[in-house]
Amino acid sequence: MNAPDSHPQGTLTIGRRFTFEAGHRLPGLPVEHKCSRQHGHSYEVEVILTADRLVPPGFITDFADLAPFKEFLDEELDHRNLHEVLPVEPTSELLARYLAEWFIGHVEPHIPGRLQAVKVSETARSWARFDVEGT
Repeated sequence: MNAPDSHPQGTLTIGRRFTFEAGHRLPGLPVEHKCSRQHGHSYEVEVILTADRLVPPGFITDFADLAPFKEFLDEELDHRNLHEVLPVEPTSELLARYLAEWFIGHVEPHIPGRLQAVKVSETARSWARFDVEGT
């Protein structure tokens, strides 16, 4: 048993899920492939954060401080055709990397935690995850 003031060594991680609805198609696929046609998804995006130490009252990052990411998803991606708003092909893999890049540039400088990964799910059974190197 640990003494009252000692803590086990380890890493603390938090995650927050966000959702948005959007359409896309993957024109690089053969015409007979269903994803080459316009279709939509109820996307779920999870950001995973870590930190070397906690800030008062014991947070990696206050979940409320992630609001700018939710605002970005709502204003720029929700109910859009992703081909019209993304600078990359809208695969789950490239979307996860794009969202990680946006988060690192716009949210991470203002929070104590650092982004470890972004996970994008198109359906309840399929997802892609981008892990940030060095975290």
